[in-house]
Amino acid sequence: MTLTTVQQLMDTAIPAEVVEATTIAPLRSLNLRELLALDIPPRDYILAPWLPSQGLVMIYAPRGIGKTMVALEIAVAVAAGGSFLSWQALKARSVLYLDGEMPLVAMQERMARILKNAVEQPDPNRLRLVSPDLQDYGLTLATETGRQRIEPLLEGVELVIVDNISTLAACGRENEAESWLPLQDWALSLRRRGISVLFIHHAGKGGTQRGTSRREDVLDTVIALRPPKDYDPRNGAQFEVHFEKARGLMGEAVAPFKAQLTENGWLTQTLDDAREQEVGTLSAEGLSQRDIAAELGISPATVNRILKKAKEKK
Repeated sequence: MTLTTVQQLMDTAIPAEVVEATTIAPLRSLNLRELLALDIPPRDYILAPWLPSQGLVMIYAPRGIGKTMVALEIAVAVAAGGSFLSWQALKARSVLYLDGEMPLVAMQERMARILKNAVEQPDPNRLRLVSPDLQDYGLTLATETGRQRIEPLLEGVELVIVDNISTLAACGRENEAESWLPLQDWALSLRRRGISVLFIHHAGKGGTQRGTSRREDVLDTVIALRPPKDYDPRNGAQFEVHFEKARGLMGEAVAPFKAQLTENGWLTQTLDDAREQEVGTLSAEGLSQRDIAAELGISPATVNRILKKAKEKK
């Protein structure tokens, strides 16, 4: 047995005291009267309407679409008690940002750009960054030792951002559900302590989140950032926001929308409005309804309805 194998066994082994406690300690249960009599504070929102306190959420997207920029914007908004896109932080909270891949100089540049344009400036002590470039022994959440190294940084923190699962939490093959269990247990332990976790993840070749779908089982919210049909990387960060799982949310709160980063900040537009604009532009260029439908991947009937609606508005 190699030293590496021994170290892996030590890292993943369950401590004896935990085994003993879970073997001996009885499980707690509540009858209906006891459950309903509990005085449980209602969950508020760290970032309304989709990131609750004690929440476990995920944002995933293809490479290069801007998910780290989104994660950093969220971190600043939460630390400042500000807003991002159509989402609002109800008050300032402490954030711990765990970065697994960004060069520190690039992180510095991005954060400086965000803070320069931010309306609400956070207290510097409310947002702490852990970068792999600052570590002598690497950075991982895949082992018990790695997770314990994070523990001293959690004092007073209400939101942990893990950017991203592939670099920080890969433990075995990504498509094996068992590889997710240690990190899931860690996230649930943070939730019990009142800490929310936002996981950033990559999309696979099929467009869904890479690896096991079991990750979504305990999550409150899953947001997919998808490239629009007219996506051009030369235009910078732009994407469609789609809520794939939104526990307790419905209606306009989870309506998909389009976002784009410009020199003047972030612009948002509902997908319905964006589609109407695209159809109108193509129609003005002389394309037939059938050609517009083929270009945008929608039905000719939808194109006809949009053009008829636009004509009625005039």
